[in-house]
Amino acid sequence: MKSNSLEQTYFGHPKGLFYLFFAELWERFSFYGMRALLVLYMTKQLLFSDTMSFGVFAAYMSLVYFTPIIGGYLADNFLGYRNSIMLGGIFMALGHFFLSFEHPIFFFGSLSLIIVGNGFFKPNISTFVGTLYDRDDQRRDSGFTIFYMGINIGGAVAPLMCAWIAEAYGWHYGFILAGIGMLVGLYFFYDGLRENVFGNKGHAPNPNKYLRKRLGLHQGHWIALFSLLSVPIFALVVKYNQYEHYIVWVATIGISIAMFYVMKQVSAKAKKQLTVTIYFTILMTLFWAIFEQAGSSLTLFADRNVDLIFLNAAQTNSINAAFIILLAIPFSWLWSYLNRKKYNPNSAIKAGLGLLFLGLGFLIFSASANSVTPEALTPMSYLVLGYFVLTIGELLISPIGLSKMTELSPPKYLAFIMGVFFTSSFYGHFFAGKIAQLTTVETGKENLFSTGTLGTITEFFSGLSPNVSIQGTTEMIQLYSYVSVYAAFGLLSCLIGFLAILISPLIKNWMAEVH
Repeated sequence: MKSNSLEQTYFGHPKGLFYLFFAELWERFSFYGMRALLVLYMTKQLLFSDTMSFGVFAAYMSLVYFTPIIGGYLADNFLGYRNSIMLGGIFMALGHFFLSFEHPIFFFGSLSLIIVGNGFFKPNISTFVGTLYDRDDQRRDSGFTIFYMGINIGGAVAPLMCAWIAEAYGWHYGFILAGIGMLVGLYFFYDGLRENVFGNKGHAPNPNKYLRKRLGLHQGHWIALFSLLSVPIFALVVKYNQYEHYIVWVATIGISIAMFYVMKQVSAKAKKQLTVTIYFTILMTLFWAIFEQAGSSLTLFADRNVDLIFLNAAQTNSINAAFIILLAIPFSWLWSYLNRKKYNPNSAIKAGLGLLFLGLGFLIFSASANSVTPEALTPMSYLVLGYFVLTIGELLISPIGLSKMTELSPPKYLAFIMGVFFTSSFYGHFFAGKIAQLTTVETGKENLFSTGTLGTITEFFSGLSPNVSIQGTTEMIQLYSYVSVYAAFGLLSCLIGFLAILISPLIKNWMAEVH
């Protein structure tokens, strides 16, 4: 069934999908291109310490996943998807271009512009895709699959190109290329508006409300102005990231109160299903906290302790997205095949397997030290294999969790529960920063992971004696710091994955008829 018999189509899908596909591809190109460079830029060019760099990166990435809650609300109630996407794209383009100016005000201000812009852009372009199809349109799932491929193509290509430009011509040119990518994405979206491929979709929900004037300005313009005024506030939070935990506490209290209210409004069966949504959100938080060492400590590990071939450290950020592109369709076929054979594991088991594979990926990173050279370099094959395994984990848990939110949530509270699920990225990046900081080396300070049980675990997986953390060369001490953290958290992820599989019958019971 088509959402509109008169719609323009490409390859059987609404023409507007492909404009949104290219807009999102180039937006993700800009986002992941800058993300691949950020930690290396801070440690190599700005000469920030590892601890400060990880703190800034974690605060930036967690807030990037916090602002979409606000941006989605403003789009639903005031701006509409079109205005939100354009406003967010402009903020993000400015942020990328301003990063080319090496000054603290521009640096933290640029990150803040991207944080605010992403809040308007990211949630609303995805929702806009959904408006192109009726609820019962059989093309919806394949349409989102096409859109998802655009995200990962941008994520795979961006680190390769931006890192090459940065390496060959300078950091600022890499950031400028990311900014150009954002402008190209905006051009595709604007061209779609000009060609009217979206029909009457995505306008402000209440034009009179949007255009209502207060003190001489439309309400929509006031939102843009206050968004601009919020930039210095977010910049201060990123700069003084050691106080970000206050935001985490406030968010947690607010979400808890809201969930308690929702629980009181629904039936006993729905209460159990909502409890499962909280369970999946907690598992996803743990997953992202460990997984998101990519971009931070894993990038520095690749730069300092991996014998890289063909790729530089920043470009290794493309490995995960490349594997997603290769594996997404085979996994889709696999679930369809297992479903026909009635062997498709339920979602609670898949979540446990996702954490298990994540842990195995990090244990592989740790095991790379078994083949270390005298220069403290490990084979790149371990890095690639580790990314391959943890990408399998991502495909097991992330899309499945997203799908279950739509099935387990009461229709009246679907948007809110989806927002809660996305906070797993907010919390995950916050804790990812704390984990990354454990990999830092401080002169004269004993490594936390070199004593007792943790030292034994590290030696078992990495082959490195705890004595290396004290008596080794500077490079070997840094290597030990990385692999010891990866061994500990890899094992922890595996254990929680096993536990999740063991309790899956109980979780499945609470899910009722949802698979």
